[in-house]
Amino acid sequence: MSLNEDRKVFLRGLCGKFRNTLIDILYKAQSGHPGGSLSATEIITSLYFEKMNIDPKRPLWEERDRFILGKGHGAPMLYINLAERGFFPVEDLQHLRQFGCHLQGHPCAKDTPGVELSTGPLGLGLSAGAGMALGAKTGKKNFYVYVLMGDGEIQEGIIWEAAMAASKFKLDNLIGILDHNGVQLDGTVNEVMPLGNVRAKWEAFGWKVLEADGHDVGAVCDAVDSAKSIKGCPVIIIAKTVKGKGVSFMEGKNGWHGKAIGPDDYKAAKAELAGGK
Repeated sequence: MSLNEDRKVFLRGLCGKFRNTLIDILYKAQSGHPGGSLSATEIITSLYFEKMNIDPKRPLWEERDRFILGKGHGAPMLYINLAERGFFPVEDLQHLRQFGCHLQGHPCAKDTPGVELSTGPLGLGLSAGAGMALGAKTGKKNFYVYVLMGDGEIQEGIIWEAAMAASKFKLDNLIGILDHNGVQLDGTVNEVMPLGNVRAKWEAFGWKVLEADGHDVGAVCDAVDSAKSIKGCPVIIIAKTVKGKGVSFMEGKNGWHGKAIGPDDYKAAKAELAGGK
């Protein structure tokens, strides 16, 4: 069922708040990955606040939906969502990347409540997600597994091995989401390693492909609903996004993949976000 306008306004408001929080905590940490966190804001927030069946009071509840951040460098936006949903205190965000804090540079399932898989090595997430989904099938559980991947990540061979396995086992409880912003660490995807026809690739591996505007919370939620209605094969949502979305001087720039935010950059970003740009 499509979101009503009140829910859309609510989710958009959260996304604006979370972008502001992201800039604050990355500026304080003087490290981290702003570009890929900003591009995934609407995707992660829509899942955690609208679509996933989770219970922060029971982070290991067996029937919970699982979210895996394959592009582990987007951890700051995941942490913000987990904190705001109540998996751990919001105050912990202020200690991001500090020694002794559980909020490491990449997600750590051992130390951080709500993190399903320690990620960082690109491509790992889809393989583990396929295993979780297969486990749910064989154990007659009804949860969904969501795996968020980046463009550079799907250049990895392990992604396509996992894609073949997911298709073979008809994992219709596995929903992949591609944060399709066209930019990676060292440049644009076309400069580094062109992906060609992304839709055709996934279809050739036996996946049903959906497309959505990754910065439209309504479109993201509708795509998730459509994915859940498809039976007999895994589904991937190609979510068109902009790296650094919401901060104009970061948008589409590979230099902001993992660049520290300086004082002038911080002021400019906060001014833009305050203006709702």
